[in-house]
Amino acid sequence: MKKYILFFAIIISINIYAQNETNYDESKIPEYKLPDILVSEKGKKITNSRSWITKRRPEIVSLFEENIYGKVPGELKFKGYKVVEESKDAFNGKAIRKQVVLNFKNNGKELNVGLLIYLPKNEGKVPVFVSYNFWGNHTVADDPEILLTESWISNNSDLGRTNNRVTEQSRGVGKKLLSVEKLIDAGYGLATMFAGDVDPDKGAAAGPDYSDGIHPLLYINGQKKPLDYEWRTIAAWAWGLSRALDYFEMDEDIDQNKVIVFGHSRHGKAALWAGALDQRFAMVISNNSGCGGAALSRRQFGERLGGMNTEFPHWLCGNSKKYDYKEATLPVDQHELIALIAPRPVYIASAEEDLWADPKGEFLSAYHATPVYELFGKQGVLSPNMPEINQPLMTSIGYHIRSGGHSVTEFDWNQYIKFANIHLK
Repeated sequence: MKKYILFFAIIISINIYAQNETNYDESKIPEYKLPDILVSEKGKKITNSRSWITKRRPEIVSLFEENIYGKVPGELKFKGYKVVEESKDAFNGKAIRKQVVLNFKNNGKELNVGLLIYLPKNEGKVPVFVSYNFWGNHTVADDPEILLTESWISNNSDLGRTNNRVTEQSRGVGKKLLSVEKLIDAGYGLATMFAGDVDPDKGAAAGPDYSDGIHPLLYINGQKKPLDYEWRTIAAWAWGLSRALDYFEMDEDIDQNKVIVFGHSRHGKAALWAGALDQRFAMVISNNSGCGGAALSRRQFGERLGGMNTEFPHWLCGNSKKYDYKEATLPVDQHELIALIAPRPVYIASAEEDLWADPKGEFLSAYHATPVYELFGKQGVLSPNMPEINQPLMTSIGYHIRSGGHSVTEFDWNQYIKFANIHLK
């Protein structure tokens, strides 16, 4: 009997290994059929923008909520905000710096989220890029006045992160990712939050933990974790970006009608979902967002849903695990996420060496979202053939694949600024 048990255990292990093996070979991509973006769940063809807005769009939002990102279980606005620091002499006098704390209270619990804002001086109301940062607001610039976060963060002794807290040693280490001064020189502001202030990025290594961050403020009846159909970390981050936009509507220095939501990697996933849900964002930019972001799940190339749910089980809702290594059974795919942003401009960026994020799958999402943009008279991606390396497309759906790997580069920022200039200025 023991021999049979051992035999079957080995077989199961082999099957799991085969499922988890990452594919980087285009010839091994299975045949797949995407959900028809312009056919309603009742089989009705969507032929105009009104039908998209009133019928098909709500269906797709519900499918993503139920099966991928989870539903926010209640409404929660910040109770108040406080400008805790302000200077008109940032970046050698060319910028204004504001540090704002958004305060949330509910269920007898309280959460404070730090918002760091840089704005070009003497510009009146300015358009703003809003983005999360990975390691704390103090990491986005060599600015000793930026406050240190007190939220949980993963340890990294080389960067002085010990006991799951940041130190002065990590100041400025992420400045290349958000390129603050380049944005200021171009006439744009930057607003950024540490993602861990909204919801700590505690994954498989630390063990999923929903006892801190925003989730407990909306628990009911002794709840300890989100239900399977409720939001987890990606949706919480998307929610937090909308709360920053709530604040922008009250800041007289910010043009609330020209707010661009940006995200890289996991934050790119959150930026896309935030832009899909909250139509106040004027533009959405996703940089190397991959699986659960811009890349088509059904291609099964690079990172897959099952692998992400194993490594980062806290990102997507519990229901998403039903589709681990069963992408063909998903009721949605990521081209529909891109389409939810229509008719607003969206930019998707890939990197040649970032096969984990499936550059072609990211591009094809843009291509297959195009029919929805066309309902609004907007031009999207007209050819299924990817552009050459470092040759951006700049229609209502922007796209580029650049040389290099998984990061945000000067080339990326040059394209994002150009895209914003075309569509917002």
